[in-house]
Amino acid sequence: MQSPLPVRDGVNATRLRLPDDGPWDTAMDYMMHRWGHIDPQGIEDRFDAGEIVGEGGIPLDRGTKLEDHTFIWYYRTLPPETRLPVEINILHQDEHILVVDKPHFLPTTPGGTYIQESALVRLRNLLNLPDLIPMHRLDRMTAGILLLSTNPETRGKYQVLFEKRQVQKEYECVSAATPAAGYPAVEFPTVVRNRMTKSRSYLLAEVIDGLPNAETRIEQTRTFDAGTHQRALYRLEPHTGKTHQLRVHMASLGLGIVNDAFYPDLLDKAPDDYSKPLQLLARGITFVDPITNKPVEYRSRLKLSEALD
Repeated sequence: MQSPLPVRDGVNATRLRLPDDGPWDTAMDYMMHRWGHIDPQGIEDRFDAGEIVGEGGIPLDRGTKLEDHTFIWYYRTLPPETRLPVEINILHQDEHILVVDKPHFLPTTPGGTYIQESALVRLRNLLNLPDLIPMHRLDRMTAGILLLSTNPETRGKYQVLFEKRQVQKEYECVSAATPAAGYPAVEFPTVVRNRMTKSRSYLLAEVIDGLPNAETRIEQTRTFDAGTHQRALYRLEPHTGKTHQLRVHMASLGLGIVNDAFYPDLLDKAPDDYSKPLQLLARGITFVDPITNKPVEYRSRLKLSEALD
């Protein structure tokens, strides 16, 4: 649903669905029920200033009946954020798409405590592109190639490519050269297939019984010494795009990715250690451009720190 409010400071207006009925006479009563304990004066001021709107951009006031609107939009008050010490590199930009190297630790889109400090908001503000939208996502801890749409009129053409799995992605990761104790030896290349699920209420993705819905081809490209043990660089080709798929699939082989705080074991939450990024990189993306009908490939210029020669 199109927001009647424009992007402001790189951030979309928040949409709220009002209940069909309840013990609230007005839309403001409901918002006071939800957030009045945080900032009641701020809510009243927004209604008085006409900053809360319904479909078509119609401003609401203190007396607007609850049943008058299904959805309303408003701008959240954003808390101050400390700038993350990482930078985005622009690899390609034209009238339709933007391709960047997203660094480790920077989320793709706003969420939780990261609003301004997300790749999307940073790029919207940097390039003055309020219509910028990512075509896919990378985990906050994963670095590498990220493709974004700059043009709403052609966005659908690129979205179809992802929906029909006509985009080929290549990743790299660093892990142990051989599986951990208790896991069988692996002959590479290998393909991992299983059924994965992830609920919004739980941090981790899980492998469950059932028809496979996640598939990754894994190839070991080289091994190298890392102190007293041996590590390896792996090439990963996901044929599906489940949340945390690559991390789960590597861990399932006894080859958990270096510096992964989730898999195979969930570590206690700790402040980000910028000297120890997750050793997972979106190395490349390939597809037939729907505008030019020519094959294109974009490659990351980043390097995994644990795999440097």
